[in-house]
Amino acid sequence: MDFSIATLLSYLNDDKSVTAKILKEKLGCDDQGNQERLDIALDALERIGLLVRDKGKFRISKETNVLEAKLRCSSKGFCFAIQDMEDADDIYIRESHLSHAWNGDRVLVKIIKEGSRRRSPEGEVIVILERANPSLLAQVKSQGGQYLAVPLDDRLLFELELEENDQDLQQAVDNLVHVSVVRYPIAQYGSLGKVTRILGSDAEAAADTDIVCCKHDLSLDFPENILRFVEQLPTANNYQSWHGFKDLRALFTLTIEDENSPFVENALTIDCSGDGRWQIMIHISNVAQYVPANSLLDRAAKRRGTTVYLQEKISPLLPEEITKRCSLSPGEDRFVISVAMNFDSDGKLENYEIFPALIQVDQELTYQQVQKTLAESEDTDEKKQLANKLEYLFFSLSPLLKARRIERGSFEIESETECKYKDEGRLGVILVSSEVPVRSMLSEVMLIVGEVIGLHLQSLGLPVIYCGQPEPDPGELEDLIKLGQNLDLPVTLETEEEITPQKYQDISRVFGNSERSAKVLNYLLECTLKPIKYSSHPIDHFGLAFKGAYTHCLSPGRRYGDLFVQRVLNELFEHGKDRHSGRSKTGVNLGSNSCFELIKWKVLPNNIQEDLEEQLHTLINHLNEREKLSEDAERDLKGLKKAEQMKERTGQVFRGLITGVQSYGFFVELADLLVEGLVHVSSLKDDWYEYRARHSCLVGRKNKIFYRLGSEVEVQVKSVDYYRQQIDLVTVSPGSPDEDETYPEDN
Repeated sequence: MDFSIATLLSYLNDDKSVTAKILKEKLGCDDQGNQERLDIALDALERIGLLVRDKGKFRISKETNVLEAKLRCSSKGFCFAIQDMEDADDIYIRESHLSHAWNGDRVLVKIIKEGSRRRSPEGEVIVILERANPSLLAQVKSQGGQYLAVPLDDRLLFELELEENDQDLQQAVDNLVHVSVVRYPIAQYGSLGKVTRILGSDAEAAADTDIVCCKHDLSLDFPENILRFVEQLPTANNYQSWHGFKDLRALFTLTIEDENSPFVENALTIDCSGDGRWQIMIHISNVAQYVPANSLLDRAAKRRGTTVYLQEKISPLLPEEITKRCSLSPGEDRFVISVAMNFDSDGKLENYEIFPALIQVDQELTYQQVQKTLAESEDTDEKKQLANKLEYLFFSLSPLLKARRIERGSFEIESETECKYKDEGRLGVILVSSEVPVRSMLSEVMLIVGEVIGLHLQSLGLPVIYCGQPEPDPGELEDLIKLGQNLDLPVTLETEEEITPQKYQDISRVFGNSERSAKVLNYLLECTLKPIKYSSHPIDHFGLAFKGAYTHCLSPGRRYGDLFVQRVLNELFEHGKDRHSGRSKTGVNLGSNSCFELIKWKVLPNNIQEDLEEQLHTLINHLNEREKLSEDAERDLKGLKKAEQMKERTGQVFRGLITGVQSYGFFVELADLLVEGLVHVSSLKDDWYEYRARHSCLVGRKNKIFYRLGSEVEVQVKSVDYYRQQIDLVTVSPGSPDEDETYPEDN
């Protein structure tokens, strides 16, 4: 079916009953097959007591005593249900209580045995809310006249029978294939799959992007029914009938993008009032005008959640035909949401206004062209005017905004990672590049838009997808601090000291000044950060050191959360009540921050407000899951690229830094390549090495040679497991004893 049980339940609660007809509309059950599947699902959920039917309406039972969790299985068959709440107990699930759930599935679990101090509680899966593996990578084998798919992921503890359907499966035997799940196991029937693509003899023979797309069920294009739907949409809106827009086509407007950027979502208008005050307008392409809510296209975009960047290839949120219509191209009329912000001479935001507008881009610049303009003297009045605007933006306003951000404790990291967005992106922190410094400088200005729109919608009582970032794991930071200390860097972390953005700011400055290891240390610091998180209420943002209503809104064509926020703004512009009643002669400006104290009424009609709140409720968990999947996919591709690179260098010798020590060996980061490998303790043949956890080192019993966190070692690439991205290293020459240090056994 095209919907999951999780999506179905998101439209229900224990206070409000909903008819099956409304559920079919909300879930987009347009065809008879999906309508019948919904009826079956509702009947099954009622039978197990999860739903209550009353007079043809459904609601969630108040008596249900189950927990929502995500299933995590190991290759050895141990399975645990991991709850979303921090510090909540993991629930052990025996194989007999899995109810055909697979690794990664989101499930409802009932506790059948309470836990103790030493043992986890036990549970059984009651309902599979959402399947995590609609497709998978597998090796095909022939057995007893049947063709079976053996998942490459050893945490998937099953084999799928393959249906032939006129396919010659004999040619797929012993090959790596992409298998689409036709039927999940149910009752006495096992799982059934269909080979959609033969990728190669093994993982190394397959293309890395194909592996990642198949592993994470990502598509680089759209099905025919979506493309046909797009073709039927109007190619342009009639701006003369567009409610309350401002015509800004006469204003000089520019874009700043990467070279050959296929989709431009943001433009700027920079204007000086002459008294030291400046107005910056940030224009955001009004993508929502081209994506009808709850349409076939909208549901497809919602399922994808976000654009996934696989280096030269992209798994997009929307079809190219839509992004072409929305892209802010020079000389073309485009609908936008504009945020006009007025700053004083000290860079302080005095006031702002948000409104729909029509613009026409006059000039497109790349980051490199901006840097060239700022560095050179211009010879014509036109070029001088442009240079003056850019100088204010990058040399005056941006540094002032950065100073204010740093003052509240925020930090930045010098990195080779490229952020694809103009805000802080998925990583949650400003990344600085020595090659393209204007990129991060522009982000300082763009971040203010997220603060402005988040605050504005919150102040009007409207639904918002807030964006924040959780604190890093203390254990990971402690290990990194210890590494820094072993490199004689002045970094400390006291026992039970609170991890704050200010602490990260201090650490990033020290790491950045390290002559020997700045590149590795900054990379490892970046790796300790948790990805951004979406919420229906304001949450703290660690990387920005921001406490308040912050939202992502700059990329509605690439992130569905931004698209939802834009829809809320469009509803405000079109249906917002700017006065208490029709008898009032004057109204307020709903897009200005001056309206907050004047409004004493609900801004949106009840039906629109409730519909937006319901959409918000169903979106949050889904978008967080999609962001995580996208992060995993992008990291997987980088890992495969590195593994391929190191496979070609098998036998070569490198110098690296020991970045982790465990009882089974130590990890070495090859500084120039930012590639990590493991030196297994069994490869250290010159002595028996003992692990000293307190000192993070391995010490030889007889020769007293040690391998310590932060030590430099010379290693050789021994072997590479391409699919698992595991690199095995061996030391080229033994370490040397340190006569000044001793490592006593841990108590």
